Amino acid sequence: MIHVPESAVPRSPGVDGPDVADRVRTTLPRLTGALRHVAETVLAEPAAVAELSTAALAERAGVSQASVTRFAQAIGLASHQQLRIALATQLGRAAVPGWSTDLGPVIAADDPVGRVATVVANADIRAINQTVDQLDLEALDRAAHALAAARRIDVYGVGGSSTIAAELEMRLFRIGVQVRAWPEVHGAATSAALLTEADAVVAISHSGATAEVLEPVELAQDRGATTIGITSDPRSPLAVLADEVLTTAVLETSFRSGGLAARHSQLVVTDCLYIRVAQLTSTRAGEAIDLTEEISTKHSVRPRRPRGDRR
Repeated sequence: MIHVPESAVPRSPGVDGPDVADRVRTTLPRLTGALRHVAETVLAEPAAVAELSTAALAERAGVSQASVTRFAQAIGLASHQQLRIALATQLGRAAVPGWSTDLGPVIAADDPVGRVATVVANADIRAINQTVDQLDLEALDRAAHALAAARRIDVYGVGGSSTIAAELEMRLFRIGVQVRAWPEVHGAATSAALLTEADAVVAISHSGATAEVLEPVELAQDRGATTIGITSDPRSPLAVLADEVLTTAVLETSFRSGGLAARHSQLVVTDCLYIRVAQLTSTRAGEAIDLTEEISTKHSVRPRRPRGDRR
């Protein structure tokens, strides 16, 4: 494995990372019970929560003090004290002129289209930034090396994730990689059963719990192939099963939850994989691009002149 500069290694989550509200929104869909009550209290009253002791926050959220501590740890912070500092830091940033305002994820039925565009763009930009901030660069590099060395690559993704799988297939194929995306479980399982130790798999699932993705991954792993999982849940079955795990951040908005909100983050991770593989196989990738770059140009249609224009 190549040396990764210390400056490129992701930092442990802390107060200097993404806004804590974004972290809470990203984690919220996975939280249940007491931890979800704490998350909802934080999002509803961030300024008040920044001033509350552990006991006071526990009382306001209707949970135990231990649940407050577990919540802080669930969003990547060491303690409730660090949560208070992170909230205070976020609130302080918001008071600085020119700092982007957190419009929140809610879009009302009567909101103007300008607000819709701003909220959606804000959510996507923050999710992308948070994905990059939390990305395990060493795992990314190991995954890219495995793909670069693979005899054949399978990409598994069903439903909405199938669009990202198809995108990764197109990019890798363009640089001379033997790759195929399988959006349907029977074909994926059949292909997985034919893999060997010389092959690799990329499995994409927002929840990390999609049976149609897990089944071929398990078969591929039994055959000795290297498995790479891309998911928003680091505790999911896919994350537990895969050899390398790359996590994505998701910021939901009204009318766009879960997997729909994950697409941009998933695309960023797969794009990083593609670019790194191209780097590692630069000779082959360059030759492939040279051989194919004129194909799309040859199929471009010149604009026709309007009728009556005899020039």
